[in-house]
Amino acid sequence: MATFVLVHGGGHGGWCYQPVARRLQAAGHVVYAPTLSGLGDRAHQLHAGIDLDTHVTDVVELLRFEDLRDVVLVGHSYGGMVITGAADRAGDRIGTLVYLDAAHPRNGQSLRDVAGAHMDLARGMGAVIDGIELVLLPGEGAAGFYGIEDPEVAAWADERLTAHPWRCFEQELVLQDEDAVRAIRRVKINCTESLLASGPTKRGVQTDGDVVLEIDTGHDLMLTEPDRVAEMLIASLP
Repeated sequence: MATFVLVHGGGHGGWCYQPVARRLQAAGHVVYAPTLSGLGDRAHQLHAGIDLDTHVTDVVELLRFEDLRDVVLVGHSYGGMVITGAADRAGDRIGTLVYLDAAHPRNGQSLRDVAGAHMDLARGMGAVIDGIELVLLPGEGAAGFYGIEDPEVAAWADERLTAHPWRCFEQELVLQDEDAVRAIRRVKINCTESLLASGPTKRGVQTDGDVVLEIDTGHDLMLTEPDRVAEMLIASLP
């Protein structure tokens, strides 16, 4: 039995892992799917101070208060930034890091550094609301941006997507011991489209792991292919 902590990406919440969590739990595993501050069911807590460091702290404190050990820490998309930061602060609690079509940051990089073109596009479509610069604004059809094509799944996601504070994407990740983070067992699960869109250097980072898997589906793979994702997570256990 493994303990999974599933960290969502930008504009999402713990809700996006419901289909995968059910499958993992049915296989006998323990699953946590927290929602990061200011997003999803915590959107009512949005404030101007939320940044990447806030979200790293969200995950670190979950590990601490639940006293979780040997965790399989999964990060989707922006969640790759978050789990890397959490591994730096609480590496003794983490057995495996799983990057689920995610950002793979190095020390000193922001998500804007890692995925500049996508982030610039998102910022250009953002807005300042109540003094907070927000991107990934929700609305009808927003799920299509994440590669969700099934109409029912897209409608379900559209109802739950929330705007994301831009500060999270421009703040640089500061690691105290990058070598220790990189020593943690790593699993890379990439979408085919993401690999095809990457140059040789970025593709090398995407495929630099102890286990490397590929799936041909939309970016929100936990919603487009929950069976396959759950199977991959279980198959990649040590």
